[in-house]
Amino acid sequence: MNDTASLADAIGNQDRRALAQAITLVESGLKEHQSQARELLAALPTPAQPGLRIGITGPPGVGKSTFIETLGGHMIQCGNSVAVLTVDPSSVISGGSILGDKTRMPKLSVSDRAFVRPSPSSGTEGGVGRFTREAITLCEAAGFDRLIVETVGVGQSELRVASMTDLFVLLLVPGSGDELQGIKRGVMELADLILVNKADGELEQAASRTVSEYITATGFLQPRTHGWKVPVLGMSALGDVGVTDALGHMETFFTHLGEGGALASRREIQASEALMQALHEGLLEQFLKSPGIAGEVERARREVAKGRLTPGLAARQLIDKFAETEQSGSA
Repeated sequence: MNDTASLADAIGNQDRRALAQAITLVESGLKEHQSQARELLAALPTPAQPGLRIGITGPPGVGKSTFIETLGGHMIQCGNSVAVLTVDPSSVISGGSILGDKTRMPKLSVSDRAFVRPSPSSGTEGGVGRFTREAITLCEAAGFDRLIVETVGVGQSELRVASMTDLFVLLLVPGSGDELQGIKRGVMELADLILVNKADGELEQAASRTVSEYITATGFLQPRTHGWKVPVLGMSALGDVGVTDALGHMETFFTHLGEGGALASRREIQASEALMQALHEGLLEQFLKSPGIAGEVERARREVAKGRLTPGLAARQLIDKFAETEQSGSA
């Protein structure tokens, strides 16, 4: 199925194999594949109703995969179809995913109403893959109405997922006030829902304290969504305790976001930001591939490291060099 129009039709008919093939195509770094990917994205059918996008972040070991597995099961019981896009750290040898989320979400992976796709981060900052936005578009075209994006970790560099989802969930484990200090303020300001996982057994009391700490902390922050008070809940993904409550708050949030055109406005802003991000990445890629520039970059890097050039001046010299190269090449 090499024809992009046929591939787009198959995706519209909810062909899982075609969807997986399409995501592989958009993730490919080959120039020919990128050209085909652009044609494919332009040919995709418009979904009758856009899916609702959920970003989930949290520190390693917090139980993100277990939570997504349980949450996705409840969504399917409610009649939804669920696409899960996970981003794993890349192997420095093969470039592929290390953790393998399909093995960590066995029930969702075999459900005919779910689609789980692990992708390598390939060194991309932001806790998501470079083409996660395109993968979201493909999954929506395939008819999935709940799209979950799981990030690698949490921190200032893991905020990019918030710019491509409607609901941003921060997942935490029971801990002391020291943990509260360790969570970046920027992450908390973007969170629409905060969940304290593993709130059962011996950790139940610690979880209750952590919930109280974060309720107090969020009271001093401006929520990113106007008119929304960020809920802080304790739950246990493994024991399936409190997950339905979390899902209820998600659905309430989506209703709130849909009122007054807030969802449409957020999507417009995200699309604009995506354009600028794509321009930055594309121009940087073109810049580094320009003849003679790679050597100049390495030379400038050494000069900056030794303090002989400021980063700003070095960057300006490189940009001027690039402009001269492009101008002479087009003459």
